[in-house]
Amino acid sequence: MAILKWCQETHVEWHSIVPGKPMQNNFIESFNGSFRDDCLNETLFSSLAQARDDISPLKEDYNANRPHSSL
Repeated sequence: MAILKWCQETHVEWHSIVPGKPMQNNFIESFNGSFRDDCLNETLFSSLAQARDDISPLKEDYNANRPHSSL
């Protein structure tokens, strides 16, 4: 409910994926899996600034250097 309240307060549209249909957004599902394995499962952030500093190089690597998993 917190995310829906935030969406209303910030005027962000909420689009949900049908339960059991993660392939409706397969790009983000692939990213989430890689991000979880490479970063979130290994790091405990003490602040938002630390999270931004630690995630920035990983994001750059994912977007620019890492080949697609199907390659």
